[in-house]
Amino acid sequence: MPVHASSAPELLTFGEAMAMFVAESPGELAEVEHFQRHIAGADTNVAIGLARLGFHVGWLSRVGDDGFGTFIRRTLEAEGLDCRHLSSDPDHPTGLLFKERALAGADPRVTYFRHGSAASHLAPADAETVDFRALRHLHATGIPPALSPSARALSGHMLTRARDAGASVSFDPNLRPGLWPSETEMRDTLNELAAHSDWVLPGLAEGRRLTGRDSPEAIADFYLERGAQAVIIKLGPEGSYYCGTLGGRQESFTLPGFAVDDVVDTVGAGDGFAVGVVSALLDGRSPREAVRRGNLIGSLAVQVVGDMEGLPSRARLTALEAELPAR
Repeated sequence: MPVHASSAPELLTFGEAMAMFVAESPGELAEVEHFQRHIAGADTNVAIGLARLGFHVGWLSRVGDDGFGTFIRRTLEAEGLDCRHLSSDPDHPTGLLFKERALAGADPRVTYFRHGSAASHLAPADAETVDFRALRHLHATGIPPALSPSARALSGHMLTRARDAGASVSFDPNLRPGLWPSETEMRDTLNELAAHSDWVLPGLAEGRRLTGRDSPEAIADFYLERGAQAVIIKLGPEGSYYCGTLGGRQESFTLPGFAVDDVVDTVGAGDGFAVGVVSALLDGRSPREAVRRGNLIGSLAVQVVGDMEGLPSRARLTALEAELPAR
């Protein structure tokens, strides 16, 4: 794993990491007796994916002062994440989730135990020691602002400070409707955060729900009109749509996805896509190369159990990209 000096992270993510227990056999959770332990969290999936590609990635969050929090910290540090901004909360527990083992590529059902978790008590004060001047890029999702009003305030604070410091910002809505008080509050809050981001990465269904527009082109226009530089829309197995002005010129295109013969677990595919797009753009690749890398890593994520186990190392990614046909 990458070893970094005491310098501040160049990339930063924030949100909630949870201890995840995945059923070892298919069926309803009520019938399952044995589980495998992993960690879960869209924001940590992206952080781990970027760290595996050699970036110095920081993680800002809270975990409980309990065994699950220790497990999460040790796992993230073993993955190369800089956890100087991860605090232990003595008053609130680490969030947990239990996930069914789905068959034939179906979306697995998940049961959460996160109400009142340590991460739900995140607030702007948790970012007091962040050196935004050293930050190159911030990745954010729509999950932290859904956790609580104080975590919502932290989200706005992080995006504002990062942009003011000259860092680029990527934003994945990652809708969790069940965590929001209302549809209107979810839509207005996430669209406001997207308006303070450079690269917006919604899924097609998410984009339709947030903008009220139907086509990928119209959804992209919605966010471009509000200040985004690029909008990359996930179309599932069909691939992705890009529209933006990165590289000094406006362009739009759709790239097909990569065929997967055996889909094991669809959770984490969108996070893998974000890892591919963000890493490629930070590597100085073209939008087309970035979208292709997003499609590629997204396809790897669905071929394994667990949310982040399929995310590649830099060496494996380089080898995989070298095998792709020129476009």
